[in-house]
Amino acid sequence: MSKEIKVAVIEDDENLRFLVVHRLKTEGYKVVEASDGEAAEELIMTEQPDIVLLDWMLPNKQGSEVCQNVRKLGFTNIIVMMTAKAQDVDKIDAYSFGVSDYVTKPFNMDVLVALIDNKVKFVINNEKSEVYRFGNMEHHPNTHSLMRDGKKIELTILENRILLYFLKNANTVINRDELMMVVWGYNSDVNTRTLDMHIVRLRKKIENNPDRPHFMQTVRGVGYKFVAE
Repeated sequence: MSKEIKVAVIEDDENLRFLVVHRLKTEGYKVVEASDGEAAEELIMTEQPDIVLLDWMLPNKQGSEVCQNVRKLGFTNIIVMMTAKAQDVDKIDAYSFGVSDYVTKPFNMDVLVALIDNKVKFVINNEKSEVYRFGNMEHHPNTHSLMRDGKKIELTILENRILLYFLKNANTVINRDELMMVVWGYNSDVNTRTLDMHIVRLRKKIENNPDRPHFMQTVRGVGYKFVAE
C-alpha cells in the first residue's frame, strides 16, 4: 500500500540514516534525506515533506536551528526531533523551536515506525483540528497550545503529551509508571519526581487553584486522575 506520504530523514550518521530510510521505504513511505543542517533546510523547503525526522546534533547547523529557520520560512508540517539523550528533551522544551514531537536514540525501529504511522493519521485525515474541551479551555495537541478564555497558553512537548493522555483517559485513574512510559518512552531514565514536577507546572497553567486542583487530581499511592467536567 503506497501511503504517498513523504518523510525527510535528516541524520549525519550514515549507518543509522541508511537503516531508517530503508525501513521507511519498506513501509511504503516516500523518503528524501540529508546529512547536514544546511542541506536539510534546503531539502525541507524544496520537498515540503509531510513529516521530518530531524537529528538534534548535525554538522553546520543544529537541528534546533534548522527547525526554527524552516518554521520562520512558513513550513508547518510535522517535525520529529531525534535526540540521543532523554535529558535533551527539556532543552527542546525550553525554546519554541516548533518541534512537533521527539524520539530518543537508540530507538527501536518498530517504535519509530509506530510513531510515524501515528503522525500519518493527522496528515491523511487532516486531524489538525483535533481539539479537546474541558472547563473554559480548549487543548490543541498538534500545536501544543491551550486556549483559556480565548487566550493562548503555550505547552511544552512533555506537558502536551501528559495533558493529551489525561484527556484521552478522562475520569480514569492512571498510575505513575504508565504515565511515565507514555510520556518519556520505555528507554528513559526519568524518576517520579520529574513527572510530579511536570504535573505541578501543568496545574499552574490549567487550574484556578493549583494547590487544590479540580482537573488533575492526585490519587494517593497510585497516580493521577483527570476529572473532565
